[in-house]
Amino acid sequence: MVVENTADKILEIIKNSLENNKAENVVIINLKGKTSISDYMVVASGTSQRHVASLAEKVFEDLKKAGFRSSMEGEEKADWVLIDAFDVIVHIFKPEVRDFYNIEKMWQSIPLNRQ
Repeated sequence: MVVENTADKILEIIKNSLENNKAENVVIINLKGKTSISDYMVVASGTSQRHVASLAEKVFEDLKKAGFRSSMEGEEKADWVLIDAFDVIVHIFKPEVRDFYNIEKMWQSIPLNRQ
């Protein structure tokens, strides 16, 4: 994949981190032109609270190692962790919490990539 801008670089780091740490049902939603909050939204699932917390921590660490700032919320309970990497927003859920909130449907967007 040719990486062209900051958002694409951040997205690539996040995708690799989630894939390497066995995230499930990863969906990438292109937000360009739909909102000013971010260029992409990534939604993924972990198998348990421990897995969700671990996935979030690895994404956060991988972004930091690459020189990108981000903030994280929800890691204490780890049912739903939000990572704001500015150009990319990441939601990592336990499966039942993801099903309940169904944020992919809320954005009514066709995902760019589904693993």
